[in-house]
Amino acid sequence: MDYIQILSFTFIALLLVISPGPNGLLIAKTVPTQGKKSGFSNVLGFLAAFYLHGILSILGISVLLTKSAEVFFIVKVIGALYLSWIGIKSLISAYRNVDIVKAQTGTTNEQTLKNSFLEGFLTNALNPKVSMFYLAAFPQFIPAGEYSVLYAFLLVTIHSVINVLWFSSMIMLFSSLRSFAKNGLFQRVLKSVTGVVFIGFGLKLITLENK
Repeated sequence: MDYIQILSFTFIALLLVISPGPNGLLIAKTVPTQGKKSGFSNVLGFLAAFYLHGILSILGISVLLTKSAEVFFIVKVIGALYLSWIGIKSLISAYRNVDIVKAQTGTTNEQTLKNSFLEGFLTNALNPKVSMFYLAAFPQFIPAGEYSVLYAFLLVTIHSVINVLWFSSMIMLFSSLRSFAKNGLFQRVLKSVTGVVFIGFGLKLITLENK
């Protein structure tokens, strides 16, 4: 693998990361109401899912997503239901005071961090677009040979580093809204908007075709 290939992959991965999607929306929902620690837990979940997709791609399991219409449909439906469920939970919590109390007290317990990690992980793990990205990118950038697995993990690591840098900057940006989150009206509006958008992402995922 030469530097041109690495730079080319890095550019493609960067475009994927910065494009609007469920990851950024999850950060926008989490940080203002639950704080930076929960936001970084989301990011750790993203990274765990990326490595999972990378391993599946290396093993060839993710090929099933493009070769089997049934498997692709099942993953797509599960992913769409999960995104919609996040949206529904966000809408429900918009009319409850649980997150408002957290924002006012500034407390973030261990269970909250675990939930944030799980949300980040599942948002990526159940997204067939991510598997298709790895499946399409890896054959182009991984040379054949005994070190192909190491090259594959190098690409996953590059993708992960880009995610950490991009979403860390988003976390710092949205953390400035933390003071506004103490306002109950602001929090309800934020969670209502993100809830509707998450449901929209779920509906959009249902229309995704296996090409």
